[in-house]
Amino acid sequence: MPAAVQSVLETMTSSPSFENLLSPTAPACLDVDAPQSWRRIIHVDMDAFYASVEQHDRPELRGQPIAVGRNSERGVVATASYEARRWGVRSAMPARRARELCPDLIFVPPRMERYREISQQVHDIFARYTDIIEPISIDEAFLDVTENKIGEPLAVNIAKAVKADIRRELGLTASAGVSYNKLLAKIASDWRKPDGLCTIHPTKALEFIDRLKVEHLWGVGPATAARMHKMGIQTAEQLRRVELPEMVRLFGKAGWNYWRFVRGIDDRPVRPFRVRKSVGCEHTYRADIRTPLDLERALGDLAEELVARAAAKTFIALTLTLKVRSHNFDTVTRSKTADRPWLDAAQVKEGARELLAAVGIPKSGIRLLGLTLSTPLERDARQGMLV
Repeated sequence: MPAAVQSVLETMTSSPSFENLLSPTAPACLDVDAPQSWRRIIHVDMDAFYASVEQHDRPELRGQPIAVGRNSERGVVATASYEARRWGVRSAMPARRARELCPDLIFVPPRMERYREISQQVHDIFARYTDIIEPISIDEAFLDVTENKIGEPLAVNIAKAVKADIRRELGLTASAGVSYNKLLAKIASDWRKPDGLCTIHPTKALEFIDRLKVEHLWGVGPATAARMHKMGIQTAEQLRRVELPEMVRLFGKAGWNYWRFVRGIDDRPVRPFRVRKSVGCEHTYRADIRTPLDLERALGDLAEELVARAAAKTFIALTLTLKVRSHNFDTVTRSKTADRPWLDAAQVKEGARELLAAVGIPKSGIRLLGLTLSTPLERDARQGMLV
């Protein structure tokens, strides 16, 4: 038996809940006779946040297809309104592609201070109901309302109240997902967007999970999903038929998580003080990059995307890391820590150029490029450096 599989199985069998997990009479791994043991978790996700704020502040933009971002050859869409999304415009899409899809698209420059201001007001609303709040980004968060400030036993009623407060006080809409764990709450919040509310009850969890594609599962990215598809696995229901040892053999430690998720198991707590350590992006290119001109364009696109992602997560950091993978899969990284944070795409691109100069263009060509920001600044440190 492979060591990775043996390690996972030993961990499982040492748990007092091991017998319950594999009981054939409880395929969902849920104790439906003990509802008092469930956590009550809400995931709140603001609808098209940046774009919605702009449409709220500028009534002439309401009902129009807008994109928040730079309207330039190397600009990137940070957020698109739902009117623009109907044309296929999406976050992190190059501005030139967005214009091709939606010729009438209106670009609006981002106003991060305004978005942070609104985000704080949204979190103030959350805090009326619970102190157990885990921000995921500037526009979404988990709330554990198992024990809450208003003594409401039904999480769905708190979700309704939060949504109503946001609409009444801020003029914006949010979607909410309610369930007994983070995995299902997050999936549920996206189920009926925009302005949606979806509740997944423990006794209905498997029925809901069986409707999901593998892409909906936490941690299953495009590469893993493609690998599963090649195995003939398209849905969570099909993935649940894979035995645990095989799952771990195929996907390592992540296989243990997938095995749990398709059974409705996710015991991760809502962590009020979650600290993000890095933000990054990388692209694998269909055709290997071999010329300085193509490399210049690629670095520009990556720099724009990285800055947009960092801004969306209000992430400010001092270290820039470049990742280069050649055609033969040799991978090199180089990092640079600056005295001031990396906030501007032109600054990031210039830093990436300097890092690349120490690596050079491999003779076999570049298959993948990535940029990452790390060494985040604490809030109190930001004040002195950003004035």
